[in-house]
Amino acid sequence: MGEAPKWAPRHVPVLAQEVLDWLRPSPGETWVDATVGAGGHSVLLAECVGATGRVVGLDWDPTMLEVARRRLTHSWVSLVPARFDQLGAVLDQLGIAAVDGVLADLGVCSDQLDDPSRGLSFRLDGPLDMRLDPTGSRTAFDFLLELSEQELADLIYRYGEERYSRRIARAIVESRRRTPLQTTAQLADLVRRCVPREKGRRGRRFDPATRTFQALRIAVNDELGTLERFFEELPHKVRPGGRVGIISFHSLEDRLVKQAFRKAETWEPLTKKPIEARPQELQQNPRSRSAKLRVARRVGRRAVASD
Repeated sequence: MGEAPKWAPRHVPVLAQEVLDWLRPSPGETWVDATVGAGGHSVLLAECVGATGRVVGLDWDPTMLEVARRRLTHSWVSLVPARFDQLGAVLDQLGIAAVDGVLADLGVCSDQLDDPSRGLSFRLDGPLDMRLDPTGSRTAFDFLLELSEQELADLIYRYGEERYSRRIARAIVESRRRTPLQTTAQLADLVRRCVPREKGRRGRRFDPATRTFQALRIAVNDELGTLERFFEELPHKVRPGGRVGIISFHSLEDRLVKQAFRKAETWEPLTKKPIEARPQELQQNPRSRSAKLRVARRVGRRAVASD
């Protein structure tokens, strides 16, 4: 898993034009792409700031960082293996006191989803891993094996907002008494037997396994905790007038972003409602259907001093 894929990245950056329109990265500025992925948004930022500017890209998946390096050969781009909640430490190491803007796309990269060895998708059979950082200690398999029925139900309900969480947790525990679940296909089949199929937004068929997979991925990677710590770091590193854009993909993330941007002493929200993909993008890139962009401007006379 540590070796970079040989194929060209398939990931298409979502809301690309909207990001440029709302964030307005300009020549000579310093920007951070806090979640580089395959590098699509970073390329846009690098082209806007030019050789007189600088782009710092972070990602906790070393495999994707290697993919991004093939696209980001600009001398003014620095790619760093780090989680986005480590923003402050990374900028300190690079000698950057404050930046003009930060972008974070919280979605899982298409190339990660399409790699069955990552275990992130129920469309392709693979091991129950789900770690975005392959050096992380606990996999989805570990969670399913070690948590009690109540803990599993709470996890699936809290992070997946799944109303059938108790039924799913009971089935997982009953299954592991015989043979623990090993693969994504096994887990997806189990969930589908517990949850009736329903229609999602815009009449799309909604796979019953979606919420459970989301819940496990969030738990395995501590995604919401990482996002909360990221927002604690931002005021220390974005200069007054600087812009921050966050692209979220589910209501739990979007809620945290909305709440963080409501802190009037630090942020001025620029988007009253989240920006969503236009019909043309939805047609060309179906995975953009859940993307929501919120943008805020840093207020105050200077960056908040770090403790």
